[in-house]
Amino acid sequence: MLRFPGHGHRRSPDDIVIGPLDLVARVDEALAVQAVAFGLGPDEVAVRRQIVLRHMTYPGARALGATTGGDRLVGFVYGMPNDRAHWWSTVVEPYLRAQGHDDWLDDSFVITELHVHPRYQNGGIGRTLITTITDGAAEPRSILSAIDTDSPARSLYRSLGYRDLARQVLFPSAPRPYAVMGAPLPLLRP
Repeated sequence: MLRFPGHGHRRSPDDIVIGPLDLVARVDEALAVQAVAFGLGPDEVAVRRQIVLRHMTYPGARALGATTGGDRLVGFVYGMPNDRAHWWSTVVEPYLRAQGHDDWLDDSFVITELHVHPRYQNGGIGRTLITTITDGAAEPRSILSAIDTDSPARSLYRSLGYRDLARQVLFPSAPRPYAVMGAPLPLLRP
């Protein structure tokens, strides 16, 4: 359950606060959350560290974090306005084009990563992170990729209005296929 401290009240260790995240400064903490949530090994974390640091230099890139009352990072999201020249777009474009959806690569805010530590999942943190970051987007829609299987993440995205734009998308070195999903903004609320 998300709890936000009231005005004039001290934060308790159980409070979870969603707010801006200096992802460059806290990249190792964020990747530790991603490693546990996504099952990454040390070599994969090292590669992703460089990717995250590069992404955060792109125009419009921003991040939000979910922190406990003790300032422990337990979830994060980051994204940016999509650019067809970015690696992700070049990989997914042929799959989207084949489905007649390559226009989604324009005027979209891409959710690059969204992860919540397993101990803190199913309490609304992921939903709050993604809706808050997309609420601040200037673009009229959002796109993302998720492992192409029925999962809690895909269920969350569907509940927010994301729909499949392409499935069985293969990323180099990824062991499983992904789905690319898109939703108009603002995202649906329950």
